[in-house]
Amino acid sequence: MTPSLYKTRTGVFLLATLCCALWGSAFPAVKSGYALLKVAPTDIASQLLFAGWRFALAGAILLIVAIVMKKPVLAMSRGQAGQVALLGLTQTAIQYVFFYIGLAHASGVKSSIMNATSVFFSVVLAHFIYADDRLSGRKALGCLIGFLGVVVVNLGGGALGFDFTLLGEGFIVIAAFVLAAASIYGKRLSRSLDPMVMTGWQLFVGGLILTAAGMGMDGELQGFDLTSGALLLYLALLSSVAFAVWSLLLKHNPVGMIAAFNFLIPVFGVSLSVLFLGESMLRWSYLIALVLVCAGIWLVTRSGAVSKVSGA
Repeated sequence: MTPSLYKTRTGVFLLATLCCALWGSAFPAVKSGYALLKVAPTDIASQLLFAGWRFALAGAILLIVAIVMKKPVLAMSRGQAGQVALLGLTQTAIQYVFFYIGLAHASGVKSSIMNATSVFFSVVLAHFIYADDRLSGRKALGCLIGFLGVVVVNLGGGALGFDFTLLGEGFIVIAAFVLAAASIYGKRLSRSLDPMVMTGWQLFVGGLILTAAGMGMDGELQGFDLTSGALLLYLALLSSVAFAVWSLLLKHNPVGMIAAFNFLIPVFGVSLSVLFLGESMLRWSYLIALVLVCAGIWLVTRSGAVSKVSGA
């Protein structure tokens, strides 16, 4: 990647859009993986095993890249190693327990929209943790509009019934909250650790935890072939590549400008779910919710410091 590419207006637009497209593609990719590997919605053990393989591989890829770039992969104290392990437990293992189970019980379209609540959770949590990152009127309005979108996306059925289940949409929202909380913790750790090294290790550790949990519960991935293997590799690469590029953009550009691209993630998630999964978004609730969530994200990130630490 040429040095000028991530500094020019066109380069920033293309690279940030690429990251959001990769994160958005995770929703249909995971659901396609369930189909290829014959993982049933009720088979939690196999869902965790699938997630574990993905993130352990993603972490390994990032660490290899860090070694090639001569980053201090092993330069951590015992205390820092423990903190990174805790981050892996929360941001990868615990978050993706909820995410993978939720995605098995909800559509890719709805999951893409509801997972965007991580941005709003980050804004609210930052208000109580950082003295210099309080909720402004604009941020509060953005959060209110965004959460209204989450309510709207669950309106459906006859007489405006509420279409919401704990194992589906509920777990997606819980995953978004865990991501927001863990990302704030990760932001603090990144002040003393290289972000790429930190993320590589936390993905690898979290992936190992998920793999162990899935195997301990007798999880099994059937029908493993070239197609499903390629999909698993793609899921691992999208996590590692998107993070590496996003971190580079944040390093060389104003955080608020890069964070504003977050609104594209649910757009890509919805569009790619429609394209690859054959899901329909031609419901008034989906269309209005997508507009509300994107508007909310734009408001809270327009000049703020919310950044995507790791995507779906």
